[in-house]
Amino acid sequence: MNLIIFDHAETAQPLPRADPRARHLLEVLRRGVGDTFDAGLVNGPHGKGTLVAVGTDALTLTFAWNPEPPPPPDPITLIVGLPRPQTARDILRDATTLGVAEIHFVATEKSERNYAASTLWSSDEWRRHVLTGAAQAFDTRIPKVTWHQTLAGVLAGLPEHGARFALDNYEGGVALGKCHLLRDTVVRLAIGPERGWGAEDRDLLRSRGFTLAHLGLRPLRTESAVVAGLAVVKTVRGQM
Repeated sequence: MNLIIFDHAETAQPLPRADPRARHLLEVLRRGVGDTFDAGLVNGPHGKGTLVAVGTDALTLTFAWNPEPPPPPDPITLIVGLPRPQTARDILRDATTLGVAEIHFVATEKSERNYAASTLWSSDEWRRHVLTGAAQAFDTRIPKVTWHQTLAGVLAGLPEHGARFALDNYEGGVALGKCHLLRDTVVRLAIGPERGWGAEDRDLLRSRGFTLAHLGLRPLRTESAVVAGLAVVKTVRGQM
C-alpha cells in the first residue's frame, strides 16, 4: 500500500482499528503518534496524513492536502468479457494500477451471465480492489467501472473518435504492438471472456470499427491478457 486513500467523508472521523488501512499504518509502516504518512483523496489530491492518537478502537488522523488536483486519467477504455469473480478481482486491481479511465465488464456470446450476480458486484466489493490498485500506483484516480451491460450496449455508447482494438488469438490479423493507431489520443481495448469471443461478437466488434489483433502465439489467461495488452498499449504510447 504505497498510498493510503480515503473518501472525503472518512477524513472527518476516526479510522477504526479493524480497518486494513489502520493495521497497515501501525503494523507495516510502524507509524506512531506524531508520525506522518502519504495519503490521498479518491479522485482528489495527494497529501500528508498525521497520526494524532491511537485509541483502543480507532485512530485519530489529520490531513494536509496539496492544492494541485490530480492529472486526468489515461484515456484508455478497457472492455472485458465478464469473467469469473476471482479473475475480475485481479483485473480490477491490476488495470487500475496500470492506469485506465474506464473498465466495462460485458456479457458476450460465451460469457457466463450468472457471474454478474456475484457478491463482488452486489456488495460493492469491487471498489475495494480498484482502490487497492490505485494505492499500489500511488494514484488517487479510480476508473469508472460497469458490469451490467452487454457488449453491444457498451459499443453503442462509445464516442466515435479514437482507436479500437480487440484481442483475439484466432482471428487477430496483426500484432497489437505494431498498431500505430495506439498512439491516438483515445484507445479502446476489448478482451474476450475466458472462453474467447464468439462469431457474433467478432462481427459486432468489426462492425463497430474494432481491429482484431493478437499478443503472439501463446494463449493467455484473461487477467494476463489484460496486463499484457495494457502494457503494450502504454509502451507504444511512450507511457512505460
